[in-house]
Amino acid sequence: MATVAIFLPSFLLVVGTLPFWNRIRSQAKFQAVLHGINAAVVGILLAALYDPVWTKAIQTPADFSLALASFAFLAIWRLPAWIVVVFSAVGGAVLSAFL
Repeated sequence: MATVAIFLPSFLLVVGTLPFWNRIRSQAKFQAVLHGINAAVVGILLAALYDPVWTKAIQTPADFSLALASFAFLAIWRLPAWIVVVFSAVGGAVLSAFL
């Protein structure tokens, strides 16, 4: 019930605006609104990354090294996400076994 209550309004909004999307997104004012929404979403995601994830998961230099390597695999070498997830899981298990 809670999942439906959370996701149904946004789903209905998307379905309702879909027929008018091409006309709406060509307007300059709406493009400015979309740029603002995108910036707000990036800010919220960065805040969510820092507070619960970074402050709880990164405790030692080894943790930081694993996170940095995983980011490099994604951003620089463009490895598939599933490979990076497997690498991170194995790396975390190894770090917890030896540290």
